[in-house]
Amino acid sequence: MKTLTVRLPEPLVAEIEAESRTRKVSKSDIVRERLQLITGSIRRSSAPLDAIADLIGSVDGLPTDLSTRKKQYLKATGYGQKRAR
Repeated sequence: MKTLTVRLPEPLVAEIEAESRTRKVSKSDIVRERLQLITGSIRRSSAPLDAIADLIGSVDGLPTDLSTRKKQYLKATGYGQKRAR
């Protein structure tokens, strides 16, 4: 296992130390657990995409080459142009 030195804000250090004393485990174990929880939630962030995966590409009436010519289509529709007041 490698060692990494990190500077943390005092309130966070106090929280980690308190949890360490309460659970009777090392501060390093607490930090490792918290980092694993964070990285696990990042990996699970694709779940919302899975929830709407069946809807992707389901809009009718769009050009078939929209993904390759999006700038031309946006310009043709006037998207992003300043409007007269």
